Amino acid sequence: MYSEKVMDHFSNPRNVGEIADANAVGTVGNAKCGDIMKIYMKIENDIITDVKFKTFGCGAAVATSSMATELVKGKTVDEALQLTNKAVVEALEGLPPAKLHCSVLAEEAIKAAIQDYYDKSGIEKKIECSGDCAHCHAHHE
Repeated sequence: MYSEKVMDHFSNPRNVGEIADANAVGTVGNAKCGDIMKIYMKIENDIITDVKFKTFGCGAAVATSSMATELVKGKTVDEALQLTNKAVVEALEGLPPAKLHCSVLAEEAIKAAIQDYYDKSGIEKKIECSGDCAHCHAHHE
């Protein structure tokens, strides 16, 4: 059901914890399944020098959080903004269809943290929502 990579990132998650002096924090959740992801980043000179996460959720939620942090660590903010849920799934060598929403949460958490960084830094940029998040009701009402 789960790939070896998913099981590895669930059993041995990378970058778990908080960053006390984080200058970017993003929290997202899925009301349907109850998963909550919080991403902490330390951004210096437009580079993500450190990133950690705390996730309350299933094994796939932990694995996608872990992989997403690995994929953006050391990258520029612009590079991190290019991270897609599809890239997270590919890096984990797949997820069951019922767990794809976890990869969307991971992407959203990264983007929420970067939006927080922009807001705190006085950078007037808004990260646009793609509008295709399966669990987001903002576009369906």
